[in-house]
Amino acid sequence: MSSMTGSDSSTGMPIAMGKEKFSGEFAEYMKAVPTKLRVGQVLPGTVASITKDYVSVDIGFKSEGLIPSGQFRDLDGKTLVKIGDVVDVYIIQLESDEGQLLLSREKAEQKKVWDRVETTFKANETITGKITHKVKGGLQVDIGIPAFLPGSQVDIRPHRSLDRFIGENFEYKVLKITRDKGNIVLSRRAVLLNERDALRGETLKVLSEGVVMEGTVKNITE
Repeated sequence: MSSMTGSDSSTGMPIAMGKEKFSGEFAEYMKAVPTKLRVGQVLPGTVASITKDYVSVDIGFKSEGLIPSGQFRDLDGKTLVKIGDVVDVYIIQLESDEGQLLLSREKAEQKKVWDRVETTFKANETITGKITHKVKGGLQVDIGIPAFLPGSQVDIRPHRSLDRFIGENFEYKVLKITRDKGNIVLSRRAVLLNERDALRGETLKVLSEGVVMEGTVKNITE
């Protein structure tokens, strides 16, 4: 068996030395490429270029990622970013069949909202949202992503029509989350009951037997 002791005809360098040089350069390249990048990750990137169809974003990978330009436009079609802006992006695919890094701004925003909703739920805190329209069984609320407000959870007392609540912003408790199905169930009623109980508690603190307080006559019956 012959040993590989020849030389590379293009460089005149011995093959063994050429392999060592390539290995060293590859190792340096891998050091320069972020090793923690993964599909589903949200991280900041810098807008590198903007075209009619795509916005190119640099996240420090070996190539810039592409995002459809529509994800950076408002309802009037105006582009909301400029070259050099830093935006949060979601990694869809590190290398497509064409070797392209694919990113999404919409998915990054959605993931951040989901993370915030889960934190709110675990901490038993409230979240703000705007009621957008009626759906079967209740109302849909925009909290950055769509959420469901059952009709029984809209108010302390029942309402025959829920139309009056459309377009209003309220605070809600998160009752249930099913992230893999994209479901979030909210309650405004729970917030109102907590506020009523807190007010009642404060009132009882200042009341004691023998205290004289002013009141207003609401009605008189015989």
